[in-house]
Amino acid sequence: MKNQEPKALWNYFYDLTQIPRPSGKKEEISAFLANFGKSLGLETIVDAIGNVIIRKPAFKGYEDHPGVVLQGHMDMVPQKNNAVAFDFEKDPIRAYVEENGEWVTADGTTLGADNGIGIAAAMAILADKDAVHPPLEVLVTVDEETGMYGAEALEGGLLQAQTLLNLDSESEGELYIGCAGGIDTTATFDYTPVAVEEGDIALEITLTGLKGGHSGCDINLQRANANKLLFRFLKDAVANYEARLVSVEGGSLRNAIAREASAIITIPAAAKDEVLELLADYEGLFIAEYEGVETNISMTAQEVACPQEELPEDVQDFLIHAICACPHGVFRMIPEMPEVVETSNNLSTIKTENNQITVLCLTRSSVESRKTELCEMIQSVFALAGANVKFSGAYPGWKPNVNSRVLEIMKTTYNALYGKTPNIITIHAGLECGILGSNYPNMDMISFGPTIQYPHSPDERVNIASVQKFYEYLKATLKAL
Repeated sequence: MKNQEPKALWNYFYDLTQIPRPSGKKEEISAFLANFGKSLGLETIVDAIGNVIIRKPAFKGYEDHPGVVLQGHMDMVPQKNNAVAFDFEKDPIRAYVEENGEWVTADGTTLGADNGIGIAAAMAILADKDAVHPPLEVLVTVDEETGMYGAEALEGGLLQAQTLLNLDSESEGELYIGCAGGIDTTATFDYTPVAVEEGDIALEITLTGLKGGHSGCDINLQRANANKLLFRFLKDAVANYEARLVSVEGGSLRNAIAREASAIITIPAAAKDEVLELLADYEGLFIAEYEGVETNISMTAQEVACPQEELPEDVQDFLIHAICACPHGVFRMIPEMPEVVETSNNLSTIKTENNQITVLCLTRSSVESRKTELCEMIQSVFALAGANVKFSGAYPGWKPNVNSRVLEIMKTTYNALYGKTPNIITIHAGLECGILGSNYPNMDMISFGPTIQYPHSPDERVNIASVQKFYEYLKATLKAL
């Protein structure tokens, strides 16, 4: 990986992979970036929440050009396959170049190219004494992936520039000028366990092999959600084979489509063969339904020690109905841009712990009223099921500015480099531009980046050629500004 071009960028990216930096673990990575800035003799600021700002003077002759901010986030999404032994709090990412030589990926975990490549590019610019640019500020925020808390906490007036290049997009050749806002929904069911029927046995039902992915960028791909599939089976098993639910765990992160889910159920011993046949039937059904989308759907059952307690029947039934009814996936497309998702919901995680079931959702929309509409629909579903429902972590969308100065410059620059015009789009994902724009309302912003596939999943990979192209374009843009 370190031998790829541009070498400085890839070397810095390698350094980032060696520092555990899941959302919430910010001290080490924040200190690393601050020390990097100081080692170059550059003005370096660390604010109260851990955001890092590094200022570099303009290249000779560019002192009177308007200043520019390069912006990204230091945290990464911690996703791994269940069979992989890995601790995101301690272990370095095991990145490698795929056999075809075209992609960099990781061994069974997320790679952290989102947003490590963007941060590495900014570091390379800071370290390059020959890079031509206006007065430069590099802003690296904390905890973007879990709620954009770093951007939200950034004080107005800290940034001096009026132009911001967000380096957190994931498709080379595209310029993003708007994004969706989002809000978190948490539904909880409290219950008092009841005794398991005498003579029942317990099965652990496991669903694996789904692709998952980014709950915004990939939601339009119609991939399966492990939670929704598992509960379709559970609904049938409960209704027709006297199954009872003991516990359930599905998905792992609010902003990732659920790839795996499992549940422990009890059944009459005499019903075991029928339930196993039902499981095989559902596996075959799901494989057929998602032909061409999912390729490795697997449902298995293993007999386990029978617990003494299980969910009360009414709570179990309400939970199953709520999960089956809860919206997941695309809710509405943008009428003027029919290829772009306007509003969606991700039914992300379900977990049983301490006599409580917690269900997490992330709702996104570029239209605030539509976001509210879908949230109220989800709230109604869970309220009717007797759950306690709370909203949190709301952040605004980023309204496109088609008359942007930096947009025109970047369109011209891309055309001069590659002989074509980049695609100008909005993205169905949360970018920090929307939040930053609330504190810096006059900031002219664009988001762009290299091609990253399957972010927020263990299949995440970044295209090597696109990274070189992205960095070349970044340098040319700074020179043109």
